[in-house]
Amino acid sequence: MGLMSDAMNPDDDKARNEATCRPGGRGPQPPPVSRRPAGWEPEYVDRLVGWLRDRAVEAGAAGAVFGLSGGIDSSVVAAVCARAFPGECLGLILPCGSAPEDAAHARLVADEFGVPVKVVPLDGVYEAILRAIGGEAGPGVGPGLPDGTDRRRGLSLANLRARLRAVTWYFHANLLNRLVVGSGNRAELSVGYFTKYGDGAVDVLPLGNLVKGEVRALARHLGVPEPVIAKPPTAGLWPGQTDEGEMGVTYELLDRFLLGGRVPEETSGRIREMVARSEHKRRVPAIPDF
Repeated sequence: MGLMSDAMNPDDDKARNEATCRPGGRGPQPPPVSRRPAGWEPEYVDRLVGWLRDRAVEAGAAGAVFGLSGGIDSSVVAAVCARAFPGECLGLILPCGSAPEDAAHARLVADEFGVPVKVVPLDGVYEAILRAIGGEAGPGVGPGLPDGTDRRRGLSLANLRARLRAVTWYFHANLLNRLVVGSGNRAELSVGYFTKYGDGAVDVLPLGNLVKGEVRALARHLGVPEPVIAKPPTAGLWPGQTDEGEMGVTYELLDRFLLGGRVPEETSGRIREMVARSEHKRRVPAIPDF
């Protein structure tokens, strides 16, 4: 989960123009879009477990550290890491202007899968950094909020929160000699729905080949608590923010597009624009070829 990018600017990572396909109500969800055969989940989990162990051996690492946000993606990561590294994984709950429900759901997931957790409130750090660099938190951090928050300022504040979380992941990973495991899925990565050097700053992305519907199917297979699966996906960076509202397209349509299915022309154009504008976020920093 992270912020959209409308320009090649690392401080403008999470934004959107007028939505071309606003999500509707949160009633019964459509069947997940997937290219995988029925019953694919058990074998896939086994392969992910082996893949994570191989990556740890290659890096000389002794386990995993990951953010535990209370959302579906990080919950699946927690479940898989608990299998790959029993007794050697740590979930970090990092509230920073977050809804109390997020931390409650994160603990629910940790209890379900026996994942050790550490809670590190980042609100004080966030406010101290803003004072030190000449910023100001103010009453709101979301673009277009009713309080009149300036869009670019709001994006900068939201991205700062995401980057503070990445700093905290790596501090603990360094202490414990572990990999930082990210929770980005194929849908989010494809359109740049992550913060550059924030939730995009990880060592491995085990869900990177799965669209959102496939992540949801994996969550049900693994036994992720239903309240986590059912709630609208959100990065939790400002009140009322949701992934689909910010992207301007539903995950169902985004998944369908990525898997070669038909979507409305306007939606297709919106997705292609997001992919193009976020290309810089999927590349290593440019180096001159001379």
